[in-house]
Amino acid sequence: MTPSRDIARLIEIMARLRDPETGCPWDVQQTFATIVPYTIEEAYEVADAIERGDSEDLRDELGDLLLQVVFHARMAEEDGAFDFGGVVEAITEKLVRRHPHVFGDARDLPPERVKALWDEIKAEEKRLKAERAGVTVEALAAKGRLDDVPAALPALTRAEKLQKKAAKVGFDWGEPGPVFAKIREEIDELEEALATGSRGDAAVAEEVGDLLFAVANLARHLNVDPEDALRGTNEKFRRRFRHIETGLQAADRTIEDASLDEMEALWQDAKTRERS
Repeated sequence: MTPSRDIARLIEIMARLRDPETGCPWDVQQTFATIVPYTIEEAYEVADAIERGDSEDLRDELGDLLLQVVFHARMAEEDGAFDFGGVVEAITEKLVRRHPHVFGDARDLPPERVKALWDEIKAEEKRLKAERAGVTVEALAAKGRLDDVPAALPALTRAEKLQKKAAKVGFDWGEPGPVFAKIREEIDELEEALATGSRGDAAVAEEVGDLLFAVANLARHLNVDPEDALRGTNEKFRRRFRHIETGLQAADRTIEDASLDEMEALWQDAKTRERS
């Protein structure tokens, strides 16, 4: 078994790994459910390579993500559901169907007409989905407009998607102002919960969730991806904390022995360096 640029080789390797007799014991015992966390993790590692601008690492991470697709497709083939070719056929068919202004007769359309056409295509897809399920479009829609937002999404991303769907039917503030007021209201309610409860209890946790949801809503109104924004802040925090560590090491000190004032001074130094 040798490496290859041909996708068929990757599919062949996956089949060998899943062989009950001669395959890898770990790969053989996996299921869709057990592989899901790895699929999500690989998607994040792709995003991380992009953020770092590391094209070599991006190539490797995209390969890892592709492996996840091949893995799921192989398990589905073993179940008699579909195979990798079916996955490719489904996405190519969808891309052609959703872009008649590129691949069909609906060319040279203005952007607003492309958007309207997209909505029409999505409506037709829902009709076909209902037909395959043997129910009416109304019955399919009865499950709730927000029910198809995946629960496995990162919480901030899911909050944004839930809010966007609700906004499409008018359940939304038209401007950021009321969202600021909502955030202040949630902070007040969190303080009240803390005054009558204790850290970590259910009421406090609920109010923290409400506050985060409101902040995600503000980000959406400001055209900021909350997940990307928080990811950037996480990296900024890591970078500045590392500056504290290296600063203390240069002074032959350990972070465990440093006072909060010393660490705060180095933190402010990190901020000043970044700004300059």
